[in-house]
Amino acid sequence: ADLFDGIVMAEQRFHGEGYQEGYAEGIHAGMAEGRRCGASQGARIGSEIGCYLGFALTWHGLLQNSTDEKNSKKIRALDSLIGMIQKFPYEDSTYDKLQEDLEKIRGKFKQVRSMLNIQSDFRIGTERSSLTF
Repeated sequence: ADLFDGIVMAEQRFHGEGYQEGYAEGIHAGMAEGRRCGASQGARIGSEIGCYLGFALTWHGLLQNSTDEKNSKKIRALDSLIGMIQKFPYEDSTYDKLQEDLEKIRGKFKQVRSMLNIQSDFRIGTERSSLTF
């Protein structure tokens, strides 16, 4: 009876062992893929935010000496965009409102761009990121 039990139970035992090995391999592969994806997405967001900050700081510098009332509204909008970017939680990967804050920054950037009457095209590609006017 013991001989037949070993044969009958072999399929179940091998199935269990195969499942455990596959599960462990899947966890390892998932972690590696998650790190790669996270690094890629983080770089993409960092590049986008960096372009917005460079844009805002450049225009702020160009408009800061102007006394025109229209320009003071533009400067306030630029200050708001710069403040939002500076408060963005770059280091906190667990921040639950990351996407919400990113969308607010994108919206403020569009508003500032509209106030400055500037058309832009932000593209992120595999070779490079660019902000063209």
